[in-house]
Amino acid sequence: MTVEFVVHLVRQNLMTAFWVCLPILVLGFAVGVVVSLVQVLTSMQDAAFGSVPRLFAFLVGLLIFLPWMLMRLMTYTTALFGDLSRFAR
Repeated sequence: MTVEFVVHLVRQNLMTAFWVCLPILVLGFAVGVVVSLVQVLTSMQDAAFGSVPRLFAFLVGLLIFLPWMLMRLMTYTTALFGDLSRFAR
């Protein structure tokens, strides 16, 4: 394997991980900003009020995005195993 090929594999791996994690992270960030804004506007500093909506958003996000995430991971894994003969050189 050449250095360029290894760099390509690592780049593909990192980009796949990035795209798989991105929807849940963006959803969590958006819910966190909204919850923090509501806490500031209402002066309510309850810890449960901050964490329960984020947990709920995470679970809903998993239900919505899990099929797409699994398809993306299966596509990457299939491509990786398809190139297995190139690794043996």
